[in-house]
Amino acid sequence: MAGPQRQQGGPLPVTGYPNWLSALRAYLLTVAAGGRELAVRNLLVGDVWVASGQSNMEWRLADATGGPEAATAAGDSLLREFKVPISWADRPAQDLTGGSWAPADRQHAGAMSAVAYFFARELRETQRVPIGIVNTTWGGSAIETWLSATSQNLPADAGARGFAAERARLDSVRSVLVARFGDLRKDPGMVDGAAPWAAVELDTAGWGRLRAPAPWESQGYEGVDGVAWYRTVVNLSAEEAAQGARLALGAIDDNDVTWVNGVEVGRTSGYNLPRRYAVPASALRAGRNVIAVRVADYGGGGGFHGSADSLRLELGGGSVRPLSGTWHFRLAELGLQMDGQRTNKVPVITWNAMVHPLLGFPIKGVIWYQGESNANDEQQASRYRDQLRTLVTSWRREWRGSSPTFPFFWVQLPNLGPTETTPSPSGGSWAVHREATTAALALPNTGQAVTIDVGDPTDIHPRDKAPVGRRLALLARRVAYGEKVATSGPTYQSHTIEGNRVTVRFDDVGTGLVARGSIGANAGGGAGAAAPATTGFAIAGDDRRWVWANARVERDRVVVWSDEVPSPVAVRYAWQGNPPATLFGSDGLPAAPFRTDTW
Repeated sequence: MAGPQRQQGGPLPVTGYPNWLSALRAYLLTVAAGGRELAVRNLLVGDVWVASGQSNMEWRLADATGGPEAATAAGDSLLREFKVPISWADRPAQDLTGGSWAPADRQHAGAMSAVAYFFARELRETQRVPIGIVNTTWGGSAIETWLSATSQNLPADAGARGFAAERARLDSVRSVLVARFGDLRKDPGMVDGAAPWAAVELDTAGWGRLRAPAPWESQGYEGVDGVAWYRTVVNLSAEEAAQGARLALGAIDDNDVTWVNGVEVGRTSGYNLPRRYAVPASALRAGRNVIAVRVADYGGGGGFHGSADSLRLELGGGSVRPLSGTWHFRLAELGLQMDGQRTNKVPVITWNAMVHPLLGFPIKGVIWYQGESNANDEQQASRYRDQLRTLVTSWRREWRGSSPTFPFFWVQLPNLGPTETTPSPSGGSWAVHREATTAALALPNTGQAVTIDVGDPTDIHPRDKAPVGRRLALLARRVAYGEKVATSGPTYQSHTIEGNRVTVRFDDVGTGLVARGSIGANAGGGAGAAAPATTGFAIAGDDRRWVWANARVERDRVVVWSDEVPSPVAVRYAWQGNPPATLFGSDGLPAAPFRTDTW
């Protein structure tokens, strides 16, 4: 075997980085044996990180906040990503089903994982090595499917058993659905390319009624995958119709084709993409206008999702007609299949196909963003405490050729859901899940990116991925590369109780605590106290009745109290699904949620 040789010609194009990068080149590897020669070109020697998890790690750069601009500006051939194809197997596979390396340039960067791209971009700016990302992700997947049979104490044929159980489940669900809706095999709304169910004068007397936005599963169509139609009516004046319009439908799970008065105005594939379609004046008319949407769903929640104001008709004169509310609805085709959303909940099978073939490939470490599918209730979220520890320890044990304690960093679940008017006793499943991930920090060379300040309360897929990637990169810079950088916001250290006041002390405050929003401060920000419901803090006495608390920052500590609790015994911070993030360190990183009780 011939040794590595420098590829002839100048270095690959690199932009926006220091001059030392001009010394880095790609390599040519030549293998000669038996009179034959094989040349592998454009090789790099650097650090490879595995990016894994579900949809928020899978989320493309092109669909993230600032992502299109970042993709357009990308031009670094020393940052590359390998996307492992979504796949599954009932036994551990030796090879991947496909995939190839792509450089971070204008042509390819938009399709990369947004979190992984922002993570890798910062490492490229701070470390003098090429960075590769192996993106092995699957939206909606549960942690059980990413764990080996051995790590879960399951038999070797657990994958095959899971397949059989899933097929049996699908057969049972199909029988129930067919009995209820009929054996819908072919969509009668589409005939030879025409769309009779998009026609203006279609009789919808026999159709049902569903709310939009809301998944159809939550409205009496549990377990339904396939094709369904939505229709609604908007009345316009002659002047409004003559101006044309833009139709906004928010995100639709998974694919749609949309008509206005029988005229197709747009179609989109992808559950995470907002729909905005131009409607020409020629498609509109004075009086009654019919909007028809054909939705194809291949698993999980089907139909419209997002906020109510994402469904609207924007008229040329600047006025807006809301479209959220009740639409006519009709199921057209049942489509249950093994690649549905539940498949990636089956234990072991994703590990078999999307992890096992990688185990001989040396890596620097892992970044992980997953958990939404394991936080559906508090019991499930609590189990994640052991499952995440098992993931870290088993992957380290199984990954041959890499350090047995390679760095492993994860993203704690962000803020999501409505604002709570009163503190719940448990905090809800997402609070419990955050505590479970924090517990895994007891393992060596691990780290957690707290993101309760950068989520979207109305969307499980927050678009702002840059701070998530950066916080993971800070962990890598300190743990993997030895830099002295801040990696954590304030973390609970201890507390003392005096009278009706609880004083909480924190680690990792930098030069001092920073209060944001409405939390009070008596150093550099006045001596006032915040409204209790917006401080993020809650306290309780022996009766275990939680109330929102006043809070005031005093240098490196927070004083918490409520007139309703004369003798407090426990305190919590950010212990809810959508907490206000009010406390930060001097480096701008948010304080981690915590509780002092074990109730």
